[in-house]
Amino acid sequence: MKDEQDYDLLIVGAGINGAGIARDAAGRGLRVLICDQGDLGNYTSSSSTKLVHGGLRYLEYYEFRLVRKALKEREVLLDIAPHVIWPLRFVMPHVRELRPAWMIRLGLFLYDNLGGREKLPGSRGIDLSVHEAGAVLDDELTKGFAYSDCWVQDSRLVVLNCQDAETRGATVLPRYRCTNAVRGDDAWQATLESTRDGSHRTINAKAIVNAAGPWVSRFLDGAAKVDDGRKVHLVKGSHIVTRKLFDHDYAYIFQHTDGRIVFAIPYEGDFTLIGTTDVAYEGDPASVRASAEEIDYLCAAVSRYFKKPVTSADVVWTYSGVRALYDEDDTENASALSRDYLLELDSKGAPLLSVFGGKITTYRTLASEAMTHLSHVMPVSDREWTGEAPLPGGDIPHGDFDRYLAATQQEYAELPPALVARLTRNYGTRIRELLAGVARVDDLGEHFGADLFEVELRFLQDCEWAMTAEDVVWRRSKLGLHLTPAQVERIDVWLGKNNEVSDDQAPSMASV
Repeated sequence: MKDEQDYDLLIVGAGINGAGIARDAAGRGLRVLICDQGDLGNYTSSSSTKLVHGGLRYLEYYEFRLVRKALKEREVLLDIAPHVIWPLRFVMPHVRELRPAWMIRLGLFLYDNLGGREKLPGSRGIDLSVHEAGAVLDDELTKGFAYSDCWVQDSRLVVLNCQDAETRGATVLPRYRCTNAVRGDDAWQATLESTRDGSHRTINAKAIVNAAGPWVSRFLDGAAKVDDGRKVHLVKGSHIVTRKLFDHDYAYIFQHTDGRIVFAIPYEGDFTLIGTTDVAYEGDPASVRASAEEIDYLCAAVSRYFKKPVTSADVVWTYSGVRALYDEDDTENASALSRDYLLELDSKGAPLLSVFGGKITTYRTLASEAMTHLSHVMPVSDREWTGEAPLPGGDIPHGDFDRYLAATQQEYAELPPALVARLTRNYGTRIRELLAGVARVDDLGEHFGADLFEVELRFLQDCEWAMTAEDVVWRRSKLGLHLTPAQVERIDVWLGKNNEVSDDQAPSMASV
């Protein structure tokens, strides 16, 4: 019988890139272990602007290949995860002093056509004096453009990839840090340390994938003891959340005076999400916070456009993430650094594949290319499959979320409609697994505040590796925006009392 501690692939880092690679590799028959020092998607992957998009602004840097790849992926991801990814229409007010209208039209024409758009409506010019999105804007803004991209529940996308990887045989270990990796000719011996209780595991892997995100270089220099000369820049992106600034479903893309763009996006029903900044960062990526200067910058950027200025007093929450961006030209401007990725295979001994850069939209193609790289040094099936197989809960008939939601609303007519809508959006077809045996509100168990009940909390613990209140209210959901500190503390108490399954037995609720 094969040693349970032997794996084909150890993936260090359970952000979106690591999770995508774990899913792809497990589906090709590899024996996979993925670990992370924090929760799944704990850091950068839960701190994005929540967009699946081509990156309109990257056209200005002539990154046509990246934009085309991302636009093609936008269509694929809509197909495999229609519950956590959905279309979003953007409005760009035109300011003549910043960019001429012809340039914007040309950029939008390329954006419409580079990726073979099929599902989303194309761009068009709009009259802001009559368009509903113009009502909250400065009266001097009379002309604008509308185009399409997609919204994504970023940290849920990470969890879904890990769930599918586990279903296909992978071992998922959140809250386990790889502290040491000893390289042999044919395999690595790695030590994994629990960041919860300090316990250790020793495993063997034929190859390692370093998908540690902002820790990619630290892993090479530290645990793996591999010299690497890559130029990796750490860039902080911060976001602010305010009470909702408008009542419609359009998002805004604003051009700031420094040439950057800032988004203002409808968020969680009652809020507006504004971001992002691009600031060079040198500290610990786990301790990143939005600075007062970044908050003021974002407030000023959107206040140039809205009739009612936005100030720091309007901010109810902030979050920040650190991206590790590869730079071969030693670029000074953080905004100009490429969001494309680089995969580097080191085969001097047991293989080590490092992932530099990347963005949520292209995580699946990155994973596929990672498999191609690994196929040069180990047996890997050449079957590309991840673009056709729905992610957990994404097998919605014909990908028609609205029709599926109407059906679930009817099926669970005794439950609050808003609760059923949120659960359907978060879990897709898995809502029936979550609500098994539930017919009325009394069947939902303890109420923790907002619309969080015990039945969902137990599902998150048993099926989605949630171990703390923070996992639940800021990553598996954004219910933290609607809960009091006392209610969040009660969730932690409940999870602590009910977390009696050991890490070895837990099917899918560990944290790296």
